[in-house]
Amino acid sequence: MQRLIPAKAHVYLEGPKSRGYELGFLIRVFRQFLRGFRALHFMPPCITVFGSARFDENHLYYKKAREFGQKIAELGFSTMTGGGPGIMEAANRGAFEKDGTSIGCNILLPFEQKYNPYLTKSITFEHFFVRKVLLVKYSYAFIIMPGGFGTMDEFFETLTLVQTKTITEFPIVLFGKEYYKDLMAVIEDMAQKGTIAKDDMSLVLLTDSIDEAMSHIARYLKSNYTIKKRFIKLPWFFEKN
Repeated sequence: MQRLIPAKAHVYLEGPKSRGYELGFLIRVFRQFLRGFRALHFMPPCITVFGSARFDENHLYYKKAREFGQKIAELGFSTMTGGGPGIMEAANRGAFEKDGTSIGCNILLPFEQKYNPYLTKSITFEHFFVRKVLLVKYSYAFIIMPGGFGTMDEFFETLTLVQTKTITEFPIVLFGKEYYKDLMAVIEDMAQKGTIAKDDMSLVLLTDSIDEAMSHIARYLKSNYTIKKRFIKLPWFFEKN
């Protein structure tokens, strides 16, 4: 039988394999989740910044993401990104420069994506779905900078989790009116055609203003976020120094 998909070294969504292989896959995924939980469990609460890996430090969006990282640190939150270059590096860099906690959740790719040098905590995952859980699990707001397929994947998954009340209705900021105007037109068309509720439009703030974005996030945090007290911090199964 002719293969429709060329053979690859490692493709896990490729149909059923032996039961031993599938069990091994489950164990590997469990270990990735466990490693992520142990690494991030005692980190300060986060705000996640998504965006393209392809902008260099001279690009306007890089400069804006760097400023977001600084503002997040000033707010007392960790900055979490995918840990790579571009927008991710910029946001981590801004937090790092303000002595804030700067977290990167990186991914193993066929082409190597290196950690950016502005991380205080970093972890690498084999699978995108594990990485996305960690990028969402510890965050109280999400800033989506201009980006490509990966950024859209992260944006729409986060938006769907909020829309379906799978996670709390955390603030979602879409930054870049000109960049995202056509995308917002598509979302507005969905609302007009009834494939989403018109109220769902309010789940996203589209802005070009860092101050507006941070004020939107800060208002939510002031009303909804409280720090859980830990009277005694004991080492346990998930803790990793």
